[in-house]
Amino acid sequence: MTARPANAHQARLLRLLRDGGPNSRAQLGDQVDLSRSKLAVEVDRLLDTGLVVADGLAASRGGRRSHNIRLAPALRFLGVDIGATSVDVAVTNAELEVLGHLNHPMDVREGPVAVFEQVLSMADKLKASGLAEGFDGAGIGVPGPVRFPEGVPVAPPIMPGWDGFPVREALSQDLGCPVMVDNDVNLMAMGEQHAGVARSVGDFLCVKIGTGIGCGIVVGGEVHRGTTGSAGDIGHIQVDPDGRACACGNRGCLEAHFSGAALARDAEDAARSGRSPELAARLEAAGALTAADVSAAAAAGDAAALDLIREGGDRVGQVIAGLVSFFNPGLVVIGGGVTGLGHTLLASVRTQVYRRSLPLATGNLPIVLGELGPAAGVIGAARLISDHLFSPA
Repeated sequence: MTARPANAHQARLLRLLRDGGPNSRAQLGDQVDLSRSKLAVEVDRLLDTGLVVADGLAASRGGRRSHNIRLAPALRFLGVDIGATSVDVAVTNAELEVLGHLNHPMDVREGPVAVFEQVLSMADKLKASGLAEGFDGAGIGVPGPVRFPEGVPVAPPIMPGWDGFPVREALSQDLGCPVMVDNDVNLMAMGEQHAGVARSVGDFLCVKIGTGIGCGIVVGGEVHRGTTGSAGDIGHIQVDPDGRACACGNRGCLEAHFSGAALARDAEDAARSGRSPELAARLEAAGALTAADVSAAAAAGDAAALDLIREGGDRVGQVIAGLVSFFNPGLVVIGGGVTGLGHTLLASVRTQVYRRSLPLATGNLPIVLGELGPAAGVIGAARLISDHLFSPA
């Protein structure tokens, strides 16, 4: 895609077509503050760029029927969600519908060169399947703080070898298209905002509990990243002054007590100590335990597994309660790999938040699981790059 919108009016029209699908000129006119003649001029200019196309006759509103307008059907965005232990890559159309989605296990600690070789291989597979001839833009999520204007990870605690790596520049050269980079939790929030549970909410928190713990903060419909890109790094809020050592160098961080890695370690302790026959059997069979094993043991009624989930949910709820009192969001979304623990986890989080935060902040506050699962990050990544490309150059 070489064309970009020439002004804010064209950018607004492109985003309306992305978020709402094909629309008539009259319907678009109802949503933008333009005269009919000015709207016609801007739509015609967009048609000339090839970013939009005519798409059949619109429903009659009296008088001569007009054509629907839609984003060019050949536009393709690549969404990449790099997690601590896996990579998700998807291709979407201009309306951010996922056309193909691949997942591959990958340890982010292998470093950027190895990870991006895998990403490019997955992107090539999507192209070879006929879903895209090339990509008009790509959005990339990484599990650590990002200096957003440059697209560079900054001192990410669980990503050795990534500090300062020019992700945006390197991938833009390899893919041959514009690239935007952000923290993976911000992209999860954008995905849920675009197509998930947060579609109609302007101010919300999106908490991701996986190998690490982070929080996407959306204010007035826009992601808040902070001055240096580290806003929402709630995994390193202290929950126990005398608690466990954390990878960040401090003690008692939320992430050290309840994340995918902490939960697996506690589950193995419960199995080896004899407190959980169910987990012990799973450990013997597999040699290691994951959050999914804890979820399965809890579903089977294992008391130790249920206790681990409740204790973790209490700690997460303790931190979220402080965030709710400070930020007063309209919604809290819980996502990430550990959400396989489901409603036992959610109940513990809700209990702590509703108990600790003021009634004015929690009286009408939904705390819910995300709707999109692993698709949230890749949809958010496609949303990120489309926001960039559907802005005036």
